[in-house]
Amino acid sequence: MSGIVVVDQQGDWPVDIPGVDVVTAWDYLTQDSFTRLRGVRVYNLCRTFSYQTTGYYVSLLAGARGHKILPDITTVQDLKLAESPSVLNDEIEELIQQSLARLGSSEYILNVYFGDSPYIRHERLARALFNLFPAPLLQAKFVWRGNQWRVDTLNAVAMGEVPAAHHEFLYQTAREYFTRRRGPRRKRDSTRYDLAILVNEDEKEAPSNARALKLFEKAAEDLGFSVDFLDKSDYGHVAEYDALFIRETTAVNHHTYRFSRRGAREGLVVVDDPESILRCANKVYLAQLMDRHRIPQPKTMLVHRANVADVGREMGFPLVLKQPDSQFSKGVIKVESEADLKRETREFLERSDLIVAQRFEPTEYDWRIGVLDGQPLYACRYFMAPAHWQVVKRDKNGAKREGNHETLDVKDVPRQVLSVALQAARAIGSGLYGVDLKQFGSVVKVIEVNDNPNIDYGVEDLVLKDQIYRRIMEYFVRKLDEQTRAKEPQAR
Repeated sequence: MSGIVVVDQQGDWPVDIPGVDVVTAWDYLTQDSFTRLRGVRVYNLCRTFSYQTTGYYVSLLAGARGHKILPDITTVQDLKLAESPSVLNDEIEELIQQSLARLGSSEYILNVYFGDSPYIRHERLARALFNLFPAPLLQAKFVWRGNQWRVDTLNAVAMGEVPAAHHEFLYQTAREYFTRRRGPRRKRDSTRYDLAILVNEDEKEAPSNARALKLFEKAAEDLGFSVDFLDKSDYGHVAEYDALFIRETTAVNHHTYRFSRRGAREGLVVVDDPESILRCANKVYLAQLMDRHRIPQPKTMLVHRANVADVGREMGFPLVLKQPDSQFSKGVIKVESEADLKRETREFLERSDLIVAQRFEPTEYDWRIGVLDGQPLYACRYFMAPAHWQVVKRDKNGAKREGNHETLDVKDVPRQVLSVALQAARAIGSGLYGVDLKQFGSVVKVIEVNDNPNIDYGVEDLVLKDQIYRRIMEYFVRKLDEQTRAKEPQAR
């Protein structure tokens, strides 16, 4: 048995799906055999999720038992909040207007079954709603207000509220949903854990290239993982896994952070964890963190509207301005004069109330030390792009030129470089980081700490080869084994 459908009465779910058992809520809550089950997925189709009803307790106790439950208790609570519709982000708002554009009525009710809709035109909207509120059966009521559609209510619905005309579609959608993960990559009997790797096939500067992703998959499977690659549309499936590895460029106001946050909330081992994303994504935070821990960095100043006039005098020219959430050398510029400083800070401060200014300290190359769980993993030297002051040079059309790279054994890295890199990474957390540093003789300074560092086939893996992928997967195994031991009853 790999899945359980929980209903109020046995006849509420007449569909026979291989590997999926149908049990009543009362049996699930009261029979010891269900308490002892491990590694099972539970689909709560009770008629009500009201506080302290059997439906409510199914989701609550499934979480306590370590079962993968849909909907989880947090989703049940979120859907009860009166302000739930207000959390819909701009992407969903746009989908709402597109999906309902040609309707002539002033209100519309959309039923969503396991992330799908019986009507093709509403499929994308249904998936988006399910991703935000992962519940098997959802109902959204939309109303026309002023000149646009708005969500009036959004609720989990009971089996009895599903229109008879939708029953066959619901059953078919459920069959596809329940069997999807047992699809072409059938889980092996020896599998210890389930790993999801979040990727974006359309990303031009992804943190791992296609060959590296295949090597991650192989390393994970060799260690006993069942591996699935997910994309942003799979948010509703996060809770089905034991671990989540994000190999898509992360950002705070982005689905990668939502994936990470949900994974952590569900108890998955997550790389990158949400705290690391929040901390590494903001250079203002990093500057203050390095200062607090007395970790050397170039002379740094936090710039705001009231102190722009002091920046040139304090820092000297040239200097470097950084947008707090800049990535891939974007949003990082060199300023040569007071006139340039005033112009560029005006533009930067329109997007953020605080920005970072650092003294410009040129070097031939930047160090990148990969750190995993507080220990050095790999070391690279990234050389500046030809005739440029950064590793990557971009023209006005977005084309880029990169400098050369050199991968070294960590044993050959100067001791001071490793020491400062490890201090910086440990100030962030215990996950996977890439620490960028500059070296001036025996002086080493941190430029930034990156979550989600690049690990590409043919670059960062040149020294360790396949071992770099295996070591990262071993980290997941180690953390998952620790979780498993922590859940086991202690011998008296």
